[in-house]
Amino acid sequence: MTLWAAAEIAAATGGTALADFAATGVAFDSREVGPGDLFVALKGTATDGHRYLDDVFARGAAGALVSQPTAHPAVQVSDTMVALQQLGAAARARMAGKVIGVTGSVGKTGTKEMLFAALDRGAPGAAHRSVKSYNNHTGVPLSLARMPADARYGVFEMGMNHAGELAALTRLVRPHVAIITTVASVHLEHFRDEAGIADAKAEIFEGLEPGGAAIIPYDNVHRDRLIAAARAVGARIITFGMSEGANVRAREVVRGAGGGSFVSAVLMERELGFTIGQPGEHLVTNALAVLAAAEAVGGDVAVAGLALADMAGMAGRGARVAVSPSGGGGALVIDESYNANPTSMRATLAVLGTEPARRRIAVLGQMGELGPDSAAFHAGLAAPVMAAGVAHAILVGEGMLALANALEGQVEFVHVADAQAAMVALNAVLRDGDVVLVKGSNAVGLSAIIAALSGERG
Repeated sequence: MTLWAAAEIAAATGGTALADFAATGVAFDSREVGPGDLFVALKGTATDGHRYLDDVFARGAAGALVSQPTAHPAVQVSDTMVALQQLGAAARARMAGKVIGVTGSVGKTGTKEMLFAALDRGAPGAAHRSVKSYNNHTGVPLSLARMPADARYGVFEMGMNHAGELAALTRLVRPHVAIITTVASVHLEHFRDEAGIADAKAEIFEGLEPGGAAIIPYDNVHRDRLIAAARAVGARIITFGMSEGANVRAREVVRGAGGGSFVSAVLMERELGFTIGQPGEHLVTNALAVLAAAEAVGGDVAVAGLALADMAGMAGRGARVAVSPSGGGGALVIDESYNANPTSMRATLAVLGTEPARRRIAVLGQMGELGPDSAAFHAGLAAPVMAAGVAHAILVGEGMLALANALEGQVEFVHVADAQAAMVALNAVLRDGDVVLVKGSNAVGLSAIIAALSGERG
């Protein structure tokens, strides 16, 4: 089905249609362009998308959004970045369904994916969401521009590492429901303290549609600060968490035989029992936020609960990879290689600690953007590592020196410079029956370990 006709793109952006065409998708990365796509030729500091016009049309692009003349079917504008934002705004304006925005220091992408699965289960094919972690000033308008006009639900992840960024994104998304998963010490180098991070996350409420709902983590230390920000814009407030006072809360959590959890939850004025397929208490709290949002937009929460039971872990965020290091019973690798901060490190180490294993091995990459207290945050992981029963740790990157010092004499470990050295170290110790957690900030590149294990051993 046509997503954008050339005339519609020109009307949305104030551009000039150089030819007539109909696009079924939108992309700004030339490597991702497929048949029928609109290619947005962005100009950056390192490259210019206009250089790839011949390539994308050879790959089947239907048209392009350009800022200079071309012989290819295109809409010409003065600034393609501005035009992308205008196209996203036009997509939002023509969509009559419900929109949910998701932010938070931890768990944005996982919560977004859970919520999409929950809404799509109840309205198959009628839910849309941002893909990957497209959550910044280019990713959000792209995700909006990809939204079909007849979508009943749109779920958009929004990220930030400076004050003011979320305010701009949320005014573009204009959510009916805004979720903050949690507030933690992430991107701390750009803020005076964690309260400053809370204020920046609370900017998501500024774009709420009239009568919109703010979904707030009840157990977070900054709860009252977030509630005050939501009240200031007239939002309806829904809290979620594990404590008695939360509007949506877990009454009981029972670990399932397969590692997931059965949750008996209170959802406003009623109760609901549901299963989460993946292990981890952090996923329980994220699921409570998902149910709160599904309820707020009129979704079927019972059907949403069924979707949560079927969800598998995502690559880099909880996916489980079976490998056979010696051709025997196999080992399990938990792929958390996409990102890391002190809160998510503790959560995933706790998951590792619940896994039955001959040995538990942790490959931990350094965490970024933690400011002057970075060493303390890294050293603070020693207790969770030991509580998880880690028999051997592979610590990756200069920032992990503080944890290495804290673990001295407590846990067997090696400290290496990079992902390649970590792979060598893991190869030397990995045996059948082991469970391995691989987690670190994306810049460390631990996903290469997962790729090597999947390709060479699996």
